Amino acid sequence: MSQANNLTVALGFFKHIAGELVVLFIAISFLVALLQRYISQETIKRILTKPHKGLQNIMGAALGAITPFCSCSTIPILVGLFKSGAPFGGTISFLITSPVLNPMIIILFMKFFGVKITIIYSVVTFVFAVLIGTLLEKLGMENQVKNVAIKGGHNEEITYDVLEGTPMEKHMEVFKLSIRDTFSLFVKVLPFLFVGAGVGAFIYGFVPESFIVKVAGPDNLFAVPVSAIIGVPMYVRTETMIPIAKALNASGMSMGAIMALIIGGAGASIPEVTLLNTIFKKKMVIAFVVSVFSVATITGYIFNIFNVIQ
Repeated sequence: MSQANNLTVALGFFKHIAGELVVLFIAISFLVALLQRYISQETIKRILTKPHKGLQNIMGAALGAITPFCSCSTIPILVGLFKSGAPFGGTISFLITSPVLNPMIIILFMKFFGVKITIIYSVVTFVFAVLIGTLLEKLGMENQVKNVAIKGGHNEEITYDVLEGTPMEKHMEVFKLSIRDTFSLFVKVLPFLFVGAGVGAFIYGFVPESFIVKVAGPDNLFAVPVSAIIGVPMYVRTETMIPIAKALNASGMSMGAIMALIIGGAGASIPEVTLLNTIFKKKMVIAFVVSVFSVATITGYIFNIFNVIQ
C-alpha cells in the first residue's frame, strides 16, 4: 500500500512538473531564439572589442547572460573574440555567464524557486563572473590562449543585421526563423525534459526525506563542496536539472547544495572543458575549472547562510 501511495505521489509530481516544463520551455526558447537572431556573434565581437575603460568584464558578463549559446557555439565565438582583440577578462566573464546565467535559467528558477532566490542567484553569479574575469586577467592568464582557428561549426547564422528588405519584412523573417528554431530545439530537448521530470518524480516519491536531509541537508557542512564536485564533471542540461533540483529541495536538500550542483554542472561540464582544452593551455583550463568550483561552493554557502538568517 505504501509503494502504491509512493507511485501515486511520484506520478502526480511527474505530470505537474512535466506539463509546466513543456509550456515554459516553448515560451522561453522562443524568446531566446529571438535574442539570438537579433544579437549576432558579430554584434558581441563589436561590443566587446570597443574600449570601455574598465567596463569590459561587466559588458562581457551582461552579454553572456542574455546570449545563452551552447558550448559548440561559444568556442568559435571565443576564438573570434580573442583574434579580434577583445579584452581577455571580458571574454572570460562572457564564457562564465553564458551557461550559468541566461533567460532559460532565470525564468525556470523564478517559476520553481521564487523571485527572491532567483535574484540572489543572478546577482551572485553575475558578480563572480566579473570578478573571475578580472582576477584571471590580472594573473596574466591571457598568455594561456592557444593560437587556434576553428573551422566549420555553425557560424552560418541568419540574423536581423544580415537580412534584406524593409524593417517589417526583416522582423517577420526573424519571427519565422525563431519559431522554427524553437520547435527544432523542443523536439531535441523533449526527452531531456521527461528524464528530468522522471528522475525528480522518483526522488520525490521514493527516496526517504530523512536520507536526503542527512546527506545533503543544511546541517551537513560538507554537502555544498561535495555537490559542487559532483556537478563539475556531470553533464546535465539545465532543463533536466531544474525538476531534479526541485524534487531534491522538496525532499530536504539544502538550497546551498542545490545551487552548487547546478552551477558546477552548467559551468564546467565535461564536453565544455574538453572544447576549452582546444583553445586554452592546461594551466588556464585548470584555472577555469577551479574558478567554477569556487563559485559553486561559495554561492552554495551564501544560500545556506541566507536561509539560516531568514
